Formats: sequence, structure tokens, C-alpha cells
Amino acid sequence: MTGAPAGGLRSGQVAAAAGVNVETLRYYERRGLLAAPDRSSGGHRLYPEETVTVLRVIKAAQRLGFTLHEVADLLEVGRHRHRRPHGGRGDAGLQARAQVKLAEVEERIADLVTIRDNLRAAVDAGCADLLECASTDCCPIPFATITVRQGAAAAQVRP
Repeated sequence: MTGAPAGGLRSGQVAAAAGVNVETLRYYERRGLLAAPDRSSGGHRLYPEETVTVLRVIKAAQRLGFTLHEVADLLEVGRHRHRRPHGGRGDAGLQARAQVKLAEVEERIADLVTIRDNLRAAVDAGCADLLECASTDCCPIPFATITVRQGAAAAQVRP
């Protein structure tokens, strides 16, 4: 970003450049996602230009499904990694965490496919009342099995 004042960017400039509002910027500061900025002689927050990049990374990670807590961990791992010599790959880095997040997303997709299929079957069968439908043999919704997730069902069966 060009045209930044010598002391840094003010809150409104950073927020506008990153596509967030000023309250989001302050919230991320309170959560520790952003370092506390310097202050001008008038008390205004002055952020370094790289704050815009950090904000964009935070928002992109959220769109990928990471929680703010997970984003904070990823940023911290990145900060530590930049202090070490090149070549160190830790299991707590982006690759490992992205693989875990990918597995979670795949599981959610499988759940959504099941939900879609059950809803489609209910629509196709003309179900108008869940309680009435559940008490008939022709109801397409598997009420007994749909309430328990596949992995959780196996865990509940064990003594």
C-alpha cells in the first residue's frame, strides 16, 4: 500500500484497505490477533502497513473454515517459524492444521449430503407433518438413525 503516513496507517485506512470495519480491527486487537499499534501524538492508532495483509489473511482463513482461535494459533506458529532458520517444518503448522480442517469439512459435506437426501425423500413422499409421518411405515426419514452421527453411534454402542 502506498501513500501511508510515515508513522503508519490510521484505523480507518487499515480497515478500508482490508475490507473490514474499524470495530473488527479493534476486536482482533483485543483477541491478540493484531499487535497493539503505536499511537500518534494525538492518540490515534497507527498501524504498520503489513497489518492490512494480516487482516486479509485472517479473513481468508475464516472463509476456509478456521475459527478465530485457530487463526490465532496459525498466526502464532507463523511468527515463531519466521524467527527460526529455514527448513524447520513442525506438525503444528499450516499443512497439518489444513489437513485436519479438510477432514472436518469433508465430514460436514457428508452430513449435508445425508440431510439433503433425507429432505428430498421427505419432499418427494409428500410428508406434511413430521410427527404423523414418523409414525407410519412409509416415512422416508430414518428418525431412529438420523439423530446419531455415524462415528458417534459406534462410540455409544461400546460398554
